[in-house]
Amino acid sequence: MRFALNHIIAPQMPLGEFFAMARDLGCSEVEIRNDLRGAPVDDGTPPATVRHAAESAGVVILAINALYPFNQWSADLSDRAARLADYAADCGAKALVMCPLNEGISVGHSRVVAALESLAPILRERGLLGMVEPLGFARSSMRTKSEAIAAIEEAGAWDVYRLVHDTFHHHLGGEAECYPRRTGLVHVSGVSDPSVAVADLLDAHRGLVDADDRLNNIAQIRRLIAGGYAGPFSYEPFAAEVQALADPRAALRASMDHVRAAVAAPEPGA
Repeated sequence: MRFALNHIIAPQMPLGEFFAMARDLGCSEVEIRNDLRGAPVDDGTPPATVRHAAESAGVVILAINALYPFNQWSADLSDRAARLADYAADCGAKALVMCPLNEGISVGHSRVVAALESLAPILRERGLLGMVEPLGFARSSMRTKSEAIAAIEEAGAWDVYRLVHDTFHHHLGGEAECYPRRTGLVHVSGVSDPSVAVADLLDAHRGLVDADDRLNNIAQIRRLIAGGYAGPFSYEPFAAEVQALADPRAALRASMDHVRAAVAAPEPGA
């Protein structure tokens, strides 16, 4: 298995330093974000500058995270999607992560299909993939990967869409199936705090994966690999205690070592 890093790990870290940290940790793939205030893409850094920084560091930009909410098609979304897709293509990113509306408002299946059909040519024209990421929160308009698969199937657009399997959202959504062959990217984070009920978990609880993880990350990763997933496992912790680390290298390395060892170890009862 191979790891990647999402810039949310260290949002205060300049992009060049973030890319260098990824290489120091043996990661050649990264995700950048458009929701970090004062950082590329938000601060208007030219995409060519981002491309040059990535190439100089020897990293590939997996995706820009994220187009939101992708499942409510409108003229505004069309414009935003085109601008973000242009930026992604120009900076060398391979994909856009696409997140559904997460505000306690239902979005019907037909509207999701229509949005996917409308977004597909924007992505195709720029040689990008759309990574559809169901959010397991109870308030999310798309909680499970099975919902995403049904919509992509109806849109007839597997040439341009893949799933994001997020270990946190998979656990919250209560979905049994993993769909490894439909998956283009895996987001990894862990929850160790035993005092918070699953229904009350938020992004703020998402830290690094350790031996006390409650999300069954190891079991999820094993199932994905056994089912044929061969892509990156991208660390995406939102917890303030991780983001506040001046240099998270040691903590990330320890977590990666733990995951590698746990995934390689014989399964209990085997």
